[in-house]
Amino acid sequence: MTAIFAVALVYYHWRYEGWLQTIVFAGAITASLFSLLLLISRRALFSIVLIALLVATIVMAADVKRHYIEMVLHAYDVVFYLTSWSTLVFLWADHKLMLLALAGMAALAAGSGLLLWQIDGTRVRRSVSSLLLVFCIGLAAVASYAKGERRNTSFFWDNQYLASFYSSWPETISTLWRGQLMDAVKAQPLPPFAVPATCDLTEKPPHVILIHQESAVPPSFFPQIAYDTALDPFFKSFDGRLHKLRVETYGGASWLTEFSVLAGVSTYSFGGMRTFVQSLMEGKIHDAVPQVLARCGYKNSLFYPVPKDFVASGRFYSTIGIPDIYDYRAQGAKRFNERDRFYYQRVLDNIDGNLAKSDSPLFTFVVTSATHLPYTYKYAPDVDVPGGGAGTDPEMSEYLRRLAMAHMDFDEFRSLLAKRFPKERFLIVQYGDHQPIATRTLLGFDKGAAAEDIQLTPESPGLLTYYAVDGVNYEPPPLPDEDVVEVPYLGTILLNAARLPLPPSYQARLELMRLCDGRYYTCAKSKSILSFHRRLMDSGLIDGR
Repeated sequence: MTAIFAVALVYYHWRYEGWLQTIVFAGAITASLFSLLLLISRRALFSIVLIALLVATIVMAADVKRHYIEMVLHAYDVVFYLTSWSTLVFLWADHKLMLLALAGMAALAAGSGLLLWQIDGTRVRRSVSSLLLVFCIGLAAVASYAKGERRNTSFFWDNQYLASFYSSWPETISTLWRGQLMDAVKAQPLPPFAVPATCDLTEKPPHVILIHQESAVPPSFFPQIAYDTALDPFFKSFDGRLHKLRVETYGGASWLTEFSVLAGVSTYSFGGMRTFVQSLMEGKIHDAVPQVLARCGYKNSLFYPVPKDFVASGRFYSTIGIPDIYDYRAQGAKRFNERDRFYYQRVLDNIDGNLAKSDSPLFTFVVTSATHLPYTYKYAPDVDVPGGGAGTDPEMSEYLRRLAMAHMDFDEFRSLLAKRFPKERFLIVQYGDHQPIATRTLLGFDKGAAAEDIQLTPESPGLLTYYAVDGVNYEPPPLPDEDVVEVPYLGTILLNAARLPLPPSYQARLELMRLCDGRYYTCAKSKSILSFHRRLMDSGLIDGR
């Protein structure tokens, strides 16, 4: 009987836990757990049945979570869900069958354990189980090293339920050790931030359009690139300057940049948990940029090129003040990377519809996608736009073609705003969310390297993109003088550019930007940033526990 359970576990790991390194890693951890229980109990059947039930519970919980949240089980879930009475009450109200199933698995494990403790006649010597435990732990360590750094997307797109769950324990333990999700000092002397109940305006503010320019980086950052310099104005603001933005991801994981822009804090502040920052902070941020805008009377909407449940983003956006989320289905898109003009047309129609019904100012967050990887095929081949000069790498040349189309579509969008709404004022803020994978060889990496295999320090030139501020029938105030601004400050720059009264928390961000010369996570006066985080938590603006 013990052999049957062992074969079943081996089959599951081999069939469902990915490639060789992750199979061995997950299998070695499961075997280590079995060996530990065997060392304690000396009973082989008892131990393997309980471990099999544990594996089944993890797989079942991971599958249910992925069904609802598009993300598999993380070790922190065990802490988050099982140590909060209010969360358990919520689960009982909304997911009663899931809780009953988990309770049933626990009851089955308890009953099976009691029965097998009595009837299992095996008595394995502890010297044998100790050697087995040491071997399995060593094998797990080797496999962990062999599989390398965890990919940003593994918890969202891969079916490695056990490998993902097991690998998430170190960051969970680290988070529990420091006692909170977000880095912060233990105490700070300043009073809590006041949260304005209203927004005192002397006139109707401009409509605000925030454009997430997918994978956009100024080619001028790389002198090695031969390109059409007619692209350069695309990256410049109304003042004629190119403003540099330091982001916190390369080649992908756009949601990290989106989070920092809207929430006004660094994803690095969440340590190893930062990959899941949107789902972790769902309902825990109460002073995000859209929430500030809503207090000023703005009607907020998001135009999203993929399903709104992608990496659990939809729920996060709705909790920070964006009630109207138009994903690719709602927009009638046929693919996830339509031309930018497709999304801009939906935005124009939405503005038209809203202005016909209300005089409220509008905040529109647009996420583009045409410049997204891969660059191994010709996007919109019928469009004649320049790529790279002679000798340019084919991927870079294709990327430059897509940038040229993005430039063309943005100019058209800006012109249509002025033409269709001549009496309305618009503030337009755009930013590059990260560099494209096409720059990897220019950063010294091999051409075959995937985006998630490229590890960069926070100071790396591979994390530099841009932000640009412009107006239609509106002239923004002067922009910051700092040479490089880190991404958590961009929301503050947006609110200031709209000439909105800054809440105290954003006034503090403005002061930090000046104090730290545009830096946030890399600020030399890091204690000022960590004290600011504590003050946000003390004020109830962020629940970083």
